[in-house]
Amino acid sequence: MSSTPQWTPDSWRSKPVKQCPQYPDQKALQKSLAELKKLPPIVHPREIVKLKEHLRDVAQGKAFLLQGGDCAELFDYCQQDVIESKIKLLLQMSLVLIWGADKRVVRIGRMAGQYAKPRSSPMEMVDGREVPSFRGDILNGFSVDERELDPNRLVKAYHHSAATLNYIRAAISSGIADLHRPLDWGLGHVRDPALKAKYQEAVDFLTDMLRFMQTIGADKSHNLDTVDLFTSHEGLLLEYEQSLTRLLDTPSAPGTPSKKEYYDTSAHFLWIGDRTRQLDHAHVEFFRGIANPLGVKIGPTTPASDLLDMLRTLNPDREPGKITLITRYGASKVADLLPAHIRAVEDSEYKQTVVWQCDPMHGNTQSVSGGIKTRRFSNIFSELQQTLRIHKEQGSYLGGVHLELTGDAVTECLGGSEGLDEDDLSTNYTSFCDPRLNEKQALELAFLVADHYRCERKEKRA
Repeated sequence: MSSTPQWTPDSWRSKPVKQCPQYPDQKALQKSLAELKKLPPIVHPREIVKLKEHLRDVAQGKAFLLQGGDCAELFDYCQQDVIESKIKLLLQMSLVLIWGADKRVVRIGRMAGQYAKPRSSPMEMVDGREVPSFRGDILNGFSVDERELDPNRLVKAYHHSAATLNYIRAAISSGIADLHRPLDWGLGHVRDPALKAKYQEAVDFLTDMLRFMQTIGADKSHNLDTVDLFTSHEGLLLEYEQSLTRLLDTPSAPGTPSKKEYYDTSAHFLWIGDRTRQLDHAHVEFFRGIANPLGVKIGPTTPASDLLDMLRTLNPDREPGKITLITRYGASKVADLLPAHIRAVEDSEYKQTVVWQCDPMHGNTQSVSGGIKTRRFSNIFSELQQTLRIHKEQGSYLGGVHLELTGDAVTECLGGSEGLDEDDLSTNYTSFCDPRLNEKQALELAFLVADHYRCERKEKRA
């Protein structure tokens, strides 16, 4: 049996690579990469290890993972109100999920680094003119005059990531997540009376619980003033990720031997996309050597036989919670594909070591009149609902959801209790890539997931 080839931070360069930008100015690229290598880490190994411990609990069914944020983060989103709106939405959703699932919630934002997007074609037509595709602010600009690849944007991405995370930390330490503060639980947009009654039950419970804690003095706990919010992005640009990968001391308990590991310090959590998960390609080669927790997107084109090879490559030590399998099939395909994927993993040596996470967004994208990309809330919820049911039938645990969302009142996804239709899309469609759930749709999805778990608990008690 051949041994695994030695890994180094640049061993990926010997493999075929997809979604790799071809910079016309190599001298400028090398200058930007050299600058990145000198800059300090954006995140610390201690934070990464803390997240790994939380994800171990998720893999073992003791916690639930909520991951959400923009499809493609823009440099312009590095603003106080934009950052705060996403923090508040993730907090509010997590409270609903705690109420429903009766488990701790681990929060990861698609924030502070989600600046790159894979594209199916390097070129696209804009107003009858063929121009390079917009590939995210880290590579080029959305304006047709800014479509040339610019290596200076790599350094700008670093500084915007660092500034965003700096403000996330400052806002949380200053009490933005303080549960003593009132939250907006407005339900005026919910039209269905039965659904509104369910939501109101959850809101009444949460507000009564917080009021009771204040009455008995339990609200004085520091834990009510702060939360953990970790950062994540798709690890698409390997030259950027390599430049921020450092050999650092792994935090350990006193008295235990010290060791060094390679950490990708651009984010706490990174994932490999559906377009770049080939076992013999560069992205899998790079990520097999870093100590961060990792996600892998799993879709309709993923053979069940690939899953074990992927896990054995990325997590040979079978560390619980190290790998999150992010399933994204589409509402019409999940019932046919997910059971075989679950069995491939749960019938192997990797049973109860992975985090199963549902991404109900990417498999449900469609175009409507005028070529506008959108998603139907009913399809998003259907895929999530089917995924919950299938995991229950298979005896596995759906440990989380992965959502594209924003704290703003955008009109990009159809349906939900607001009843958005095609005519509403133009009201406030601001995404430069894929459509996102707005704050009401995202909170509604959290209520629906919470209701599933509450019903499940009632069945067990019956």
